[in-house]
Amino acid sequence: MGLAFGSFLNVCLTRWPAGESIVKPRSHCRNCGRTLAWWENVPLVSWLALRGRCRTCRVWIGWRYVIVELAVGSIWAYLTWRLLGAYILNLPSIQSGQFPPVYIPAGETLDVMFLTWLLIGLAVLDAEHFWLADAVTIPGMIFGLTGSILLLPETLGWTNPQTWLLLGARVLGCVAAAALILVIRWIYKLIRHREGLGLGDAKLMAMLAAWLGLSGALLSFAIGVVLGSLAAIVLLARRTKSTSTESLATAKLPLGTFLCIGGIVASLWGQPIIVAYLQWAGF
Repeated sequence: MGLAFGSFLNVCLTRWPAGESIVKPRSHCRNCGRTLAWWENVPLVSWLALRGRCRTCRVWIGWRYVIVELAVGSIWAYLTWRLLGAYILNLPSIQSGQFPPVYIPAGETLDVMFLTWLLIGLAVLDAEHFWLADAVTIPGMIFGLTGSILLLPETLGWTNPQTWLLLGARVLGCVAAAALILVIRWIYKLIRHREGLGLGDAKLMAMLAAWLGLSGALLSFAIGVVLGSLAAIVLLARRTKSTSTESLATAKLPLGTFLCIGGIVASLWGQPIIVAYLQWAGF
Protein backbone atom coordinates (compact mmCIF):
# COMPACT_ATOMS: atom_id res chain seq x y z
CA MET A 1 0.00 0.00 0.00
CA GLY A 2 2.85 2.36 0.76
CA LEU A 3 4.40 1.76 -2.66
CA ALA A 4 1.01 2.37 -4.34
CA PHE A 5 0.42 5.61 -2.44
CA GLY A 6 3.98 6.63 -3.21
CA SER A 7 3.32 6.04 -6.90
CA PHE A 8 0.18 8.22 -6.76
CA LEU A 9 2.17 10.87 -4.91
CA ASN A 10 4.67 10.88 -7.79
CA VAL A 11 1.83 11.60 -10.21
CA CYS A 12 0.76 14.57 -8.07
CA LEU A 13 4.33 15.87 -7.76
CA THR A 14 4.85 15.69 -11.53
CA ARG A 15 1.54 17.09 -12.75
CA TRP A 16 0.48 19.51 -10.05
CA PRO A 17 3.32 22.06 -10.48
CA ALA A 18 2.67 21.97 -14.25
CA GLY A 19 -1.01 22.81 -13.71
CA GLU A 20 -2.18 19.45 -15.09
CA SER A 21 -4.95 17.16 -13.88
CA ILE A 22 -3.85 14.26 -11.68
CA VAL A 23 -6.70 12.14 -13.08
CA LYS A 24 -6.51 12.57 -16.88
CA PRO A 25 -4.88 11.65 -19.17
CA ARG A 26 -3.57 8.21 -18.27
CA SER A 27 0.05 7.79 -17.22
CA HIS A 28 2.35 8.59 -20.13
CA CYS A 29 5.95 9.43 -20.94
CA ARG A 30 6.60 13.12 -20.36
CA ASN A 31 8.98 13.19 -23.33
CA CYS A 32 7.40 11.18 -26.16
CA GLY A 33 3.79 11.17 -24.90
CA ARG A 34 3.26 7.40 -25.24
CA THR A 35 0.62 5.97 -22.89
CA LEU A 36 2.21 3.49 -20.53
CA ALA A 37 1.18 -0.16 -20.40
CA TRP A 38 -0.13 -1.51 -17.11
CA TRP A 39 3.09 -3.37 -16.36
CA GLU A 40 5.04 -0.11 -16.72
CA ASN A 41 3.07 1.33 -13.81
CA VAL A 42 3.90 -1.25 -11.14
CA PRO A 43 5.50 0.76 -8.30
CA LEU A 44 9.27 0.34 -7.99
CA VAL A 45 9.33 -2.92 -9.99
CA SER A 46 8.62 -1.22 -13.33
CA TRP A 47 11.30 1.41 -12.73
CA LEU A 48 13.86 -1.30 -12.02
CA ALA A 49 12.76 -3.43 -14.99
CA LEU A 50 13.02 -0.45 -17.36
CA ARG A 51 16.30 0.65 -15.70
CA GLY A 52 14.83 4.07 -15.10
CA ARG A 53 14.22 4.87 -18.77
CA CYS A 54 11.22 5.14 -21.11
CA ARG A 55 10.79 1.95 -23.17
CA THR A 56 10.26 3.95 -26.37
CA CYS A 57 12.41 7.09 -26.34
CA ARG A 58 14.87 5.94 -23.63
CA VAL A 59 14.66 9.28 -21.81
CA TRP A 60 15.79 9.16 -18.15
CA ILE A 61 12.78 8.94 -15.82
CA GLY A 62 14.60 10.14 -12.72
CA TRP A 63 15.54 8.95 -9.25
CA ARG A 64 12.74 10.89 -7.57
CA TYR A 65 10.13 8.30 -8.58
CA VAL A 66 11.86 5.38 -6.90
CA ILE A 67 12.95 7.44 -3.87
CA VAL A 68 9.40 8.64 -3.13
CA GLU A 69 7.91 5.17 -3.54
CA LEU A 70 10.60 3.61 -1.36
CA ALA A 71 10.23 6.32 1.29
CA VAL A 72 6.46 5.92 1.64
CA GLY A 73 6.62 2.12 1.40
CA SER A 74 9.42 1.79 3.95
CA ILE A 75 7.85 4.15 6.50
CA TRP A 76 4.42 2.53 6.20
CA ALA A 77 5.96 -0.95 6.51
CA TYR A 78 7.82 0.13 9.65
CA LEU A 79 4.66 1.62 11.18
CA THR A 80 2.68 -1.54 10.39
CA TRP A 81 5.44 -3.70 11.91
CA ARG A 82 5.42 -1.53 15.03
CA LEU A 83 1.62 -1.78 15.30
CA LEU A 84 1.71 -5.58 14.89
CA GLY A 85 4.42 -5.71 17.56
CA ALA A 86 2.13 -3.86 19.99
CA TYR A 87 -0.71 -6.25 19.14
CA ILE A 88 1.42 -9.38 19.64
CA LEU A 89 2.75 -8.14 23.00
CA ASN A 90 -0.82 -7.70 24.23
CA LEU A 91 -2.20 -10.86 22.60
CA PRO A 92 -2.46 -12.88 25.87
CA SER A 93 -4.66 -10.20 27.41
CA ILE A 94 -6.80 -9.99 24.26
CA GLN A 95 -7.26 -13.79 24.13
CA SER A 96 -8.23 -13.89 27.79
CA GLY A 97 -11.17 -11.61 27.03
CA GLN A 98 -9.92 -8.75 29.15
CA PHE A 99 -12.44 -5.93 29.25
CA PRO A 100 -11.99 -3.19 28.35
CA PRO A 101 -9.73 -4.55 25.60
CA VAL A 102 -6.03 -3.72 25.66
CA TYR A 103 -5.34 -0.43 23.91
CA ILE A 104 -3.79 -0.91 20.46
CA PRO A 105 -2.68 2.38 18.79
CA ALA A 106 -4.24 1.71 15.37
CA GLY A 107 -5.64 5.24 15.11
CA GLU A 108 -2.27 6.81 15.86
CA THR A 109 -0.62 4.57 13.25
CA LEU A 110 -3.01 5.68 10.50
CA ASP A 111 -2.53 9.26 11.69
CA VAL A 112 1.26 9.08 11.31
CA MET A 113 0.94 7.29 7.96
CA PHE A 114 -1.08 10.16 6.53
CA LEU A 115 1.21 12.81 8.03
CA THR A 116 4.41 11.22 6.67
CA TRP A 117 2.77 10.88 3.24
CA LEU A 118 2.02 14.61 3.25
CA LEU A 119 5.51 15.51 4.48
CA ILE A 120 7.25 13.44 1.80
CA GLY A 121 5.21 15.24 -0.86
CA LEU A 122 5.97 18.67 0.60
CA ALA A 123 9.67 17.82 0.95
CA VAL A 124 9.91 16.98 -2.75
CA LEU A 125 7.87 20.02 -3.81
CA ASP A 126 10.15 22.36 -1.91
CA ALA A 127 13.32 20.62 -3.11
CA GLU A 128 12.28 20.78 -6.77
CA HIS A 129 10.29 24.02 -6.94
CA PHE A 130 10.93 25.93 -3.66
CA TRP A 131 7.18 25.69 -3.16
CA LEU A 132 5.18 24.64 -0.10
CA ALA A 133 1.64 24.57 -1.43
CA ASP A 134 -1.07 26.21 0.69
CA ALA A 135 -3.45 23.57 -0.67
CA VAL A 136 -1.48 21.02 1.38
CA THR A 137 -0.24 22.91 4.46
CA ILE A 138 -3.51 24.65 5.39
CA PRO A 139 -5.82 21.59 5.04
CA GLY A 140 -3.02 19.55 6.64
CA MET A 141 -3.12 21.83 9.66
CA ILE A 142 -6.91 21.41 9.92
CA PHE A 143 -6.61 17.62 9.62
CA GLY A 144 -3.94 17.64 12.32
CA LEU A 145 -6.06 19.64 14.77
CA THR A 146 -9.09 17.44 14.08
CA GLY A 147 -7.06 14.26 14.51
CA SER A 148 -5.61 15.47 17.80
CA ILE A 149 -9.16 15.66 19.18
CA LEU A 150 -10.48 12.45 17.60
CA LEU A 151 -7.59 10.48 19.10
CA LEU A 152 -8.25 11.68 22.65
CA PRO A 153 -9.39 9.03 25.17
CA GLU A 154 -13.10 8.22 25.05
CA THR A 155 -13.51 9.72 28.53
CA LEU A 156 -12.89 13.15 27.01
CA GLY A 157 -15.93 13.82 24.84
CA TRP A 158 -16.80 16.96 22.89
CA THR A 159 -18.79 18.24 25.88
CA ASN A 160 -15.83 17.93 28.24
CA PRO A 161 -14.22 21.35 28.91
CA GLN A 162 -10.79 19.70 29.04
CA THR A 163 -11.19 18.71 25.37
CA TRP A 164 -11.56 22.35 24.36
CA LEU A 165 -8.64 23.36 26.57
CA LEU A 166 -6.45 20.78 24.81
CA LEU A 167 -7.64 22.00 21.42
CA GLY A 168 -6.94 25.60 22.42
CA ALA A 169 -3.43 24.65 23.58
CA ARG A 170 -2.79 22.91 20.25
CA VAL A 171 -3.98 25.99 18.32
CA LEU A 172 -1.70 28.22 20.40
CA GLY A 173 1.12 25.82 19.60
CA CYS A 174 0.42 26.31 15.89
CA VAL A 175 0.58 30.09 16.33
CA ALA A 176 3.83 29.88 18.32
CA ALA A 177 5.46 27.55 15.77
CA ALA A 178 4.54 29.83 12.88
CA ALA A 179 5.67 32.89 14.86
CA LEU A 180 9.13 31.34 15.29
CA ILE A 181 9.64 31.34 11.52
CA LEU A 182 8.12 34.81 11.12
CA VAL A 183 10.48 36.29 13.73
CA ILE A 184 13.51 34.70 12.07
CA ARG A 185 12.24 35.95 8.70
CA TRP A 186 11.86 39.48 10.06
CA ILE A 187 15.33 39.49 11.65
CA TYR A 188 16.92 38.20 8.44
CA LYS A 189 15.21 40.85 6.35
CA LEU A 190 16.23 43.52 8.86
CA ILE A 191 19.89 42.52 8.59
CA ARG A 192 20.19 41.46 4.94
CA HIS A 193 17.50 43.75 3.45
CA ARG A 194 15.98 40.89 1.45
CA GLU A 195 13.69 37.92 2.00
CA GLY A 196 15.30 34.84 3.50
CA LEU A 197 12.41 32.57 4.47
CA GLY A 198 9.07 32.11 2.76
CA LEU A 199 5.67 32.25 4.39
CA GLY A 200 5.21 28.62 3.36
CA ASP A 201 7.77 27.61 5.99
CA ALA A 202 5.66 29.33 8.68
CA LYS A 203 2.53 27.48 7.52
CA LEU A 204 4.48 24.20 7.48
CA MET A 205 5.59 24.77 11.08
CA ALA A 206 1.98 25.45 12.07
CA MET A 207 0.95 22.21 10.36
CA LEU A 208 3.65 20.28 12.23
CA ALA A 209 2.48 21.76 15.54
CA ALA A 210 -1.10 20.76 14.72
CA TRP A 211 -0.07 17.13 14.31
CA LEU A 212 2.83 16.80 16.75
CA GLY A 213 2.24 19.54 19.30
CA LEU A 214 4.59 22.45 19.93
CA SER A 215 7.33 20.19 21.34
CA GLY A 216 7.22 17.97 18.25
CA ALA A 217 7.30 20.99 15.94
CA LEU A 218 10.31 22.43 17.78
CA LEU A 219 12.09 19.08 17.49
CA SER A 220 11.32 19.08 13.76
CA PHE A 221 12.71 22.61 13.53
CA ALA A 222 15.91 21.66 15.39
CA ILE A 223 16.50 18.64 13.14
CA GLY A 224 15.72 20.71 10.05
CA VAL A 225 18.16 23.46 11.04
CA VAL A 226 20.93 20.92 11.66
CA LEU A 227 20.31 19.23 8.30
CA GLY A 228 20.16 22.59 6.54
CA SER A 229 23.43 23.66 8.15
CA LEU A 230 25.11 20.42 7.05
CA ALA A 231 23.85 20.99 3.50
CA ALA A 232 25.25 24.53 3.56
CA ILE A 233 28.63 23.22 4.76
CA VAL A 234 28.70 20.70 1.91
CA LEU A 235 27.81 23.48 -0.53
CA LEU A 236 30.69 25.58 0.75
CA ALA A 237 33.08 22.65 0.66
CA ARG A 238 32.26 21.96 -2.99
CA ARG A 239 32.80 25.50 -4.17
CA THR A 240 35.31 26.03 -6.96
CA LYS A 241 37.62 28.91 -7.83
CA SER A 242 35.04 30.20 -10.31
CA THR A 243 32.34 30.30 -7.63
CA SER A 244 31.95 33.86 -6.39
CA THR A 245 31.26 34.77 -2.79
CA GLU A 246 28.12 36.60 -3.88
CA SER A 247 26.68 33.54 -5.61
CA LEU A 248 27.25 31.47 -2.48
CA ALA A 249 25.65 34.15 -0.32
CA THR A 250 22.54 34.20 -2.53
CA ALA A 251 22.30 30.42 -3.01
CA LYS A 252 18.93 28.99 -2.01
CA LEU A 253 18.37 25.97 0.20
CA PRO A 254 14.90 24.39 0.65
CA LEU A 255 14.35 24.82 4.40
CA GLY A 256 10.91 23.23 4.01
CA THR A 257 12.50 20.00 2.81
CA PHE A 258 14.69 19.82 5.92
CA LEU A 259 11.73 20.69 8.17
CA CYS A 260 9.71 17.88 6.57
CA ILE A 261 12.51 15.39 7.22
CA GLY A 262 12.62 16.62 10.80
CA GLY A 263 8.85 16.21 11.00
CA ILE A 264 9.06 12.62 9.79
CA VAL A 265 11.72 11.81 12.41
CA ALA A 266 9.67 13.56 15.12
CA SER A 267 6.48 11.71 14.14
CA LEU A 268 8.22 8.32 14.29
CA TRP A 269 10.54 8.71 17.28
CA GLY A 270 9.83 12.18 18.68
CA GLN A 271 8.72 11.21 22.18
CA PRO A 272 11.76 9.04 23.00
CA ILE A 273 14.09 11.74 21.61
CA ILE A 274 12.45 14.48 23.70
CA VAL A 275 12.51 12.32 26.86
CA ALA A 276 16.18 11.44 26.29
CA TYR A 277 17.06 15.12 25.77
CA LEU A 278 15.24 16.20 28.94
CA GLN A 279 17.04 13.51 30.95
CA TRP A 280 20.38 14.58 29.46
CA ALA A 281 19.61 18.23 30.27
CA GLY A 282 18.80 17.29 33.86
CA PHE A 283 15.05 18.02 33.82
